[in-house]
Amino acid sequence: MGGSTIWIPYCGAAPVPAELAARWNLDPLLIACLAAMTLAWWRWGTARAHQRRMMLGAVALLAILFISPFCALTSALFSARAVHHIALTALAAPLLALALPVRRVPGGWGLWTGIHAATFWLWHAPPAYEAALSNDAVYWTMQLSLLLTALALWRAMRAAPVTGAIMALLATMVQMGLLGALLTFSSSPFYAPHFLGPVAWGLTPLEDQQLAGLIMWAPGAGLYLVAALALLGRWFAREQAATA
Repeated sequence: MGGSTIWIPYCGAAPVPAELAARWNLDPLLIACLAAMTLAWWRWGTARAHQRRMMLGAVALLAILFISPFCALTSALFSARAVHHIALTALAAPLLALALPVRRVPGGWGLWTGIHAATFWLWHAPPAYEAALSNDAVYWTMQLSLLLTALALWRAMRAAPVTGAIMALLATMVQMGLLGALLTFSSSPFYAPHFLGPVAWGLTPLEDQQLAGLIMWAPGAGLYLVAALALLGRWFAREQAATA
């Protein structure tokens, strides 16, 4: 599809800066789903205080991503979409994992590292991405598959030995960095839905794509590195305490 196509994604047509503050997504079905998920989980009798905080944090973040004007911004800027996908998979998913009890996920951390990486790359292939911004059902397939495979990965890491969890985090960091580098060093824009939207925000389509790549490459991959270092630090502390 060419740049002349009029793209109307789930979050609406690409806004200009003056419109953004008013572009809330008040989809009643979405709001009802988030409310029902929160209420159903809250009634779960075994939840502890920290698990409740994690769930509330996850729901608040999902509301920012899908209800606030940030949702509309992702229609204009691919760099905003990069932030959206990173927040979904590297922030919302681990918050949800921490809100749930530690249990072994079928397949283990190795399988889910591969499945999540494949899912992440699939939805950043231009044809799949264009399909998601052309059809609401495909859009939600993209969002839910990213979130659920990331949730399975984070839950698998919680139940894995520390060495396995660190390997999963580092592997995810590498694949995120590779995709970011590919986008950063490309000499042409890939994503037709963002051929026009970035111009109103003072960016060319290529600059917007390169910014998205940098976001994935540095802060995106960096989140997994920080998590791996935190696990490693806790492991060293336990080992030192055990030998003291």
